[in-house]
Amino acid sequence: MDTFPQITQAPVILITGGSRGVGAATARLAAAAGYDVAISFVSNESAALAVKTDVEATGRKALAIRADSADPEQVAQLFGAIDREFGRLDVLVNNAAVLAPQTRLEDLPFERMQRIFAVNAIGPILCAQQATKRMSYRHNGRGGSVINISSASARLGSPNEYVDYAASKGAVETFTTGFAKEVAREGIRVNCIRPGHIYTEMHASGGEPGRVDRVKDSIPMGRGGQPEEVARAILWLASTEASFITGTFLDVTGGK
Repeated sequence: MDTFPQITQAPVILITGGSRGVGAATARLAAAAGYDVAISFVSNESAALAVKTDVEATGRKALAIRADSADPEQVAQLFGAIDREFGRLDVLVNNAAVLAPQTRLEDLPFERMQRIFAVNAIGPILCAQQATKRMSYRHNGRGGSVINISSASARLGSPNEYVDYAASKGAVETFTTGFAKEVAREGIRVNCIRPGHIYTEMHASGGEPGRVDRVKDSIPMGRGGQPEEVARAILWLASTEASFITGTFLDVTGGK
């Protein structure tokens, strides 16, 4: 009787906001680590497709879906596409976030506050809802890992720059704590990364592309971080090496 080798399906990771910066670095490193990769993006399709091509070049499957994580219908469609393409989900990285130009509190427009909180705080909750329905033992899932991306600004407040962004990241951290406790016995680990000053395109959205170089002397290590350094921390928390870690916050800040 012929015997055939058992085909083991690769684990699947979803990275929201995966077309640039930390998200793109995480996608590329995840592929190298053996994950099939799904990313979401909002506007930069060419960048998202470049990440998809890089993932596929490693021999892994890739999916790039346009989805605004602040829109529950688009989030549901995103997870539906992952169901059809992969049939499983093992890791969710809630990375998508927006930043607006630096300004003092009294000059913040209401519409800006709404958008910042919709994407940065409500978006991760919407994605976590969908992930739970696929990962939790309560829903016949096999378990999984959720990594929320906060910011050192949640601790520091970003005065005179973007207190709305900092506040939205503070909300992500409180959500991390509650969600982690809620699903800890359902096979889902929930952790949070706090990046510090990282060289990404996001600073241009805040109106100061060179911000990291301006502030790097205030960082104990004397330099800004690279997206790959954050990505490695994300993938470690997602891995079995962190199997007894949930509800934890990991600073990737160079000591600040």
